[in-house]
Amino acid sequence: MAAPRDAEIHKDVQNYYGNVLKTSANLQTNACVTAATLVPKYIRETLKNVHEDVTSRYYGCGLVVPERLENCQVLDLGCGSGRDCYMLSQLVGKKGHVTGIDMTKAQVEVAKTYLEYHMEKFGFQAPNVTFIQGCIEKLTEAGVQKESYDIVVSNCVINLVPDKQQVLQEVYGALKYGGELYFSDVYASLEVPEDIKSHKVLWGECLGGALYWKDLAIIAQKIGFSLPRLVTANIITVQNKELESVIGDCRFVSATFRLFKLPKTEPAKRCQVVYKGGITGHEKELIFDANFTFKDIIRDPFKLAEESDKVKSKHAPDGTGGCCGKKQSCCGKKQS
Repeated sequence: MAAPRDAEIHKDVQNYYGNVLKTSANLQTNACVTAATLVPKYIRETLKNVHEDVTSRYYGCGLVVPERLENCQVLDLGCGSGRDCYMLSQLVGKKGHVTGIDMTKAQVEVAKTYLEYHMEKFGFQAPNVTFIQGCIEKLTEAGVQKESYDIVVSNCVINLVPDKQQVLQEVYGALKYGGELYFSDVYASLEVPEDIKSHKVLWGECLGGALYWKDLAIIAQKIGFSLPRLVTANIITVQNKELESVIGDCRFVSATFRLFKLPKTEPAKRCQVVYKGGITGHEKELIFDANFTFKDIIRDPFKLAEESDKVKSKHAPDGTGGCCGKKQSCCGKKQS
């Protein structure tokens, strides 16, 4: 049974997202706003198909779209009005399925209202999206089956739950072996002080319940996940002087991580991995995280030169060229 404070936080979050926030324009910080520059073209195209009433109630802090989603079973934690669910619905296709879970009744009702609209828009005869009301730290209680999902996503929601370890424990149980939790959330530069934790608006704005960033790896590995892989990160700003005074020296960042549930096996032998393309939106390279990118091997010098010219054309000023970056031939003489 949840502690009295946990129950109070649940009630406050439901009120904040069900009654206080009507659209994303009501937010006091940029914690729940995804930077437009992070959204690839193929994903922007899917978002254009999502109803305006759904997108206007979007409060995510990142982009929770891992690669190769075709035919996958996906669970969205804290789905809200369903924006990410309807985006993912198009990417998993007719043979895949997306389940969205949220504890706020008003949000789930909005998501369900537009189910038929989106299925018709996507050309699906049978719905491949299901919405359920429930708490993300109680997935089993909400009817989520063990080891039934390839991917679990979450967009700026885990911070709203007091018991982060319980959430990750439930996610670990819901994932198949080889599956992953691909999620964006808010993290703090230090242990969040009590005056920030107890501030209802800051908690609702995803700052009060933010995890100290170093604690994520400790909790994840304790449960059984692999070491967290950092994908993206953006500094959070506060557009409210009163809230700034409460925050003080504590800094916040929105970050996307990948946590994998891997089989318990012996360490693999060192090997070389070659990316051969074929994944929509990642035709030439696969950015695994902020530190590792898999690329197709280029052996053709003409192909490499063409790729290099494309990069140079974006950055070099007019009038440059040749191997020296000046109006010269490669032998260092002036061109005639």
